[in-house]
Amino acid sequence: MKKTVFFIALFLLNCGVFAQSPVHIGVFGGISNYQGDLASRNFQQSKPAFGVTLNYELSDRVMLRGGLTFAKIAGADKYSNNEFLKQNRNLSFESNINELSLIGELTAFNLNTIRWSPYVFGGLAIFHYNPYTYDSTNTKYYLKPLSTEGQGLSPYPDRKPYSLTQLAIPFGGGIKYALNDNIRIALEVGIRKTFTDYLDDVSGTYPDKDVLFSERGAKAVELSYRGGEVPGEYSTGAGVIYPDNAYPAKDAQRGSIKHNDYYYFTGLHITFRLGSGGNRGMGRSGRSGYGCPDNPL
Repeated sequence: MKKTVFFIALFLLNCGVFAQSPVHIGVFGGISNYQGDLASRNFQQSKPAFGVTLNYELSDRVMLRGGLTFAKIAGADKYSNNEFLKQNRNLSFESNINELSLIGELTAFNLNTIRWSPYVFGGLAIFHYNPYTYDSTNTKYYLKPLSTEGQGLSPYPDRKPYSLTQLAIPFGGGIKYALNDNIRIALEVGIRKTFTDYLDDVSGTYPDKDVLFSERGAKAVELSYRGGEVPGEYSTGAGVIYPDNAYPAKDAQRGSIKHNDYYYFTGLHITFRLGSGGNRGMGRSGRSGYGCPDNPL
């Protein structure tokens, strides 16, 4: 990961030096959320996100942007609108997200001649995550080693352990405003389409309780199904009642495999142009800070 960051930064800096086009450094701050099996329909589970970017102007309206973002995502059944999930499954997770991205950004208008513009972006990212939760004593446990859905257990050769480093497709957009020649501020939403359904460690069905206990221990059973932590009994309304501590039957549904998980950022992106001058319309010099005319799209 560190080597990749270094080479992307080196590439963008070299582009700035040899192509003599403007380079902007930036910071991002905002909130992060995720969409998956443990997500609610509101922002109760929003967490902070922070990032740094290096931006290279390919032309007046096209930017190549490398970014390193640190964020956190979380989800819990207790926030769900589904009362059955609240009372029965009762799962929760948190995870740090470390993301390295390279995206292309297109503005609708030339910010060298107008102060604001909507924009869209898309590209490729690599990210690392590691879901964890806290048990009833508030002790932290990472979930992947517990094989909560039988991943990696001998009776389930088709349930492979998921990778904690994954690719994602970032895309999104926002509104950008040029405060002056060198400083731009943007309000943006960036969505990350992932290729895993395990950001939250929930995807398919429950494993056999005895097998899970035998190969991963009592804590794996406890954190695979947490309905027993909710007092009393709960009926689904279809004649099915789950009493306290009743671990579901083997292959009972735990999550949904229909869609992979997403995570997304919402916040402000501020960039600072290195150098001075530039083709900024509005009575400016018509040349970039690196000595070359700006190129039209």
